[in-house]
Amino acid sequence: MDTEAQPTERDRSSHPGTPGTEGRSRFALVARVAEWLPGGRITLTVFVCLAFLLLLNAFAAQPFQIPSGSMEQGLRIGDRVLVNKLAYRFGAEPRRGDVIVFDGSGYFGDADYVKRVVGVGGDHVVCCDKKGRIEVNGRPVDETAFLYPGDTASGVPFDVAVPAGRLFVLGDHRSDSSDSRDHLGSPGGGMIPVSDVIGRADWIVWPYRHWTHLTRPSAYARVPDATTGGAHG
Repeated sequence: MDTEAQPTERDRSSHPGTPGTEGRSRFALVARVAEWLPGGRITLTVFVCLAFLLLLNAFAAQPFQIPSGSMEQGLRIGDRVLVNKLAYRFGAEPRRGDVIVFDGSGYFGDADYVKRVVGVGGDHVVCCDKKGRIEVNGRPVDETAFLYPGDTASGVPFDVAVPAGRLFVLGDHRSDSSDSRDHLGSPGGGMIPVSDVIGRADWIVWPYRHWTHLTRPSAYARVPDATTGGAHG
């Protein structure tokens, strides 16, 4: 008769290295941390959520509040936009028509600004043609879909060449926007360094009735590239 004792299920689960032991150890550690914190698991959950939001805010996405009417009627005063901070990482760069948030220190003022990209490095931007439109690399751009009602492309004529690594930006509410036009005589000529761009405004997230995905206007997709003469998509 075999009299050797057979291990029970409890014996197996408590044996070092048995699958599941490590998970229970982690759970026990979390439980001990929760017991140490005032408020227990609720406080721990709040801390974890805050840490996740801080990481998200630092590396992936960040909300910004619109402080002025310079981007009306698309972006209204008090709207909160979600800025995609990864949009121009890994080799991608701003494109004409993108709505961007950038650090204006040393160029516009010591603050963050939101504007629309009209010209990128190498572009020749002129205002205005005989029909009152902006021209980029010789191609007129129909901006009526997003310009503030009643506004013209610009009340101030300009003719600029955008240096490499820089951006020429304008507000959609041209008569109420301080943008690249107003800083042509300033250091940098009103052109924003690509390196100072924080990210691309992709969504209006608040108030909820304004919830909108911000897309790139098709008018800019038809502008020819300054160096190749082909479409710059």
